[in-house]
Amino acid sequence: MSAHCHQDHCDNPAGARDPRYRRILWAALVINAAMFAVEIAAGLQSGSVSLLADAIDFFGDAANYGVSLAVLSAGLVWRARTALLKSLCMLGFGLFVAGRALWAFKTGAVPEALTMGAVGTLALVANVAVAAMLYAWREGDANMRSVWLCSRNDALGNLAVMGAAAGVFGTGAAWPDLLVAAAMAALAISGGWAVLRQARAELRTAQATH
Repeated sequence: MSAHCHQDHCDNPAGARDPRYRRILWAALVINAAMFAVEIAAGLQSGSVSLLADAIDFFGDAANYGVSLAVLSAGLVWRARTALLKSLCMLGFGLFVAGRALWAFKTGAVPEALTMGAVGTLALVANVAVAAMLYAWREGDANMRSVWLCSRNDALGNLAVMGAAAGVFGTGAAWPDLLVAAAMAALAISGGWAVLRQARAELRTAQATH
């Protein structure tokens, strides 16, 4: 998960005026929100921290699509406030995953590799489907292009989870899952912090002009 996936592509008035693009954003929002719920449930059930970490990606993307659709035409103050709330959620999830990884390390709990692999594969299919829907806008403006790139790059996170599942299955140990989870949690925390700083700066700018 890269930080740029969770910052700027909400501010895309040109794309928002395209009815077909808006329908695709709605579809992407539903897919990402559904996969967030699936990965949270599967991560808790299987004991996989990397699945919980991957769920943060789906949450961040669903939040972005929701912001794009809901507050795009609103003023900068409301967009900044929404981004501020989103950044706090990202930081919260990132810290939760980090704490969960630490707990799993201390207890030595080994996750269920088959569940990890199956859900990781489903997540990969979901991200590829979203990327395919957004493919026509890959050469649009910077915001439209970043939406497509984000979905494409998120597929790499799914592959990492699948790799962790294979590692857990092959070694019978939890460290492959914890390694991937730690990396993804660090990216979530750094991305959330970057969005928080940007949102606060935009909020100060907007309030200063009023």
